[in-house]
Amino acid sequence: MWVDYKIASNLFLAQIWKDLFESEGLPTRLIPENGINEWRVMTSFRILVPKGREHVADEILRKI
Repeated sequence: MWVDYKIASNLFLAQIWKDLFESEGLPTRLIPENGINEWRVMTSFRILVPKGREHVADEILRKI
């Protein structure tokens, strides 16, 4: 099960967040806010992390 953790304003920023979390060992998924058919560079993206692991994402953010 995945939960929303953060919103990125575009694909570039979403990919940066994904790379950061995954470099620390936290699986991450990106989903366009308007649905999978709206996968474009300038679309807002939801950044999802596994349920129950939000605290890990919080710790990663505290480190930067």
